[in-house]
Amino acid sequence: MKKFLAACSALFVGIIFASSAMAAGTIKIGGLFAVTGPASFLGEPEKKTLEMLVNDANAKGGINGMKLEAVIYDTGGDATKAVQLATKLIRDDKVVAIIGPSTTGESMAVIPVAEKEHIPLVSCAAGIKITEPVKHWVFKTPANDHVAAEKILNYMAKHKQKNFALLTVTDGFGSSGREQIKTLAKQKGFAIVADEVYSPKDTDMTAQLTKIRGIKPDAIICWGTNPGPAVITKNVKQLGIKIPLYMSHGVASKKYIELAGADAAEGVMLPAGKLAIYDVIPKNDPQAKLLKEYDLAYKKTYGVEASTFGGYAYDGFLLVTGAIRKDGATAAQIRNGLEQTRKLVSISGIFNMSPKDHNGLDQSAFEMVRVTKGDWSMVK
Repeated sequence: MKKFLAACSALFVGIIFASSAMAAGTIKIGGLFAVTGPASFLGEPEKKTLEMLVNDANAKGGINGMKLEAVIYDTGGDATKAVQLATKLIRDDKVVAIIGPSTTGESMAVIPVAEKEHIPLVSCAAGIKITEPVKHWVFKTPANDHVAAEKILNYMAKHKQKNFALLTVTDGFGSSGREQIKTLAKQKGFAIVADEVYSPKDTDMTAQLTKIRGIKPDAIICWGTNPGPAVITKNVKQLGIKIPLYMSHGVASKKYIELAGADAAEGVMLPAGKLAIYDVIPKNDPQAKLLKEYDLAYKKTYGVEASTFGGYAYDGFLLVTGAIRKDGATAAQIRNGLEQTRKLVSISGIFNMSPKDHNGLDQSAFEMVRVTKGDWSMVK
């Protein structure tokens, strides 16, 4: 009996010790962002947002008594480098989850690593193929590109713009968007009268736009991320094209207006997350308070306003830490917690994940906005 009690006592002490060690431990969260390179307008605010949130969480005592550590690497927007750094995060840095990468191409390249190593990956890229079909360990925070595409087409239908020209970039984001737009256009009875592409490194698209001008469509839809769309916007202005121009959510930040120039961008419309227009959305909107808090905190920390793209990392942080609070800090617990996320109010929308949906956002994540006098305004 004494031996039994001694054994129980030892076990109890061991449990208490392990619990104390866990409470005093550190949770490492990886970040893969295109901080430099052509996609830095995505990756830089994502990196800064994650660092800000981790510092704030630690100042408040961490998560479940554990401190957080963000291990962040710059991919430069390169898919090969992203794969190498994802492997390093998992095998060397021992992270329990990865937020990022910033772009669709990088995310698609990293997916096999996350699946093989059994580590939750919460991508900050929009391509639908990242999460459809569903992968066991992969999630993402931007709404699927078909949701953004449908938002544009629904608006065009309302305004009787039934034929349009399509101009897409030849990278992962552009190819995915092009595929979704063409599928939706066929379903909804639109006619695509021009289907043009451009390279991510192209610096002039007047040839494609001159062809489009000659066809005289009701509208132009451009799908890409900067700098290409900003160049196209300038070219449209230079060519005197008056056709309504729609952009994808891939340029939903002030950086696009800055690159294109307020005069050239005037009147351009696109689907954007509510962060861009939080000051004009109804105050009883479930996201309104969080959007304002994020923007004010980002301005206080970095001296500039928050961007939609930094919001993708914010969402990733809320999803991962929410899963940790609910289920625990192992990779498997985080994965399960992510999949069970319901009614999570965040920057990009209200997330409702499920085993069949690892994105969890619908059309309510977007509002149609227009560039008006160098800023965003809501389109009714």
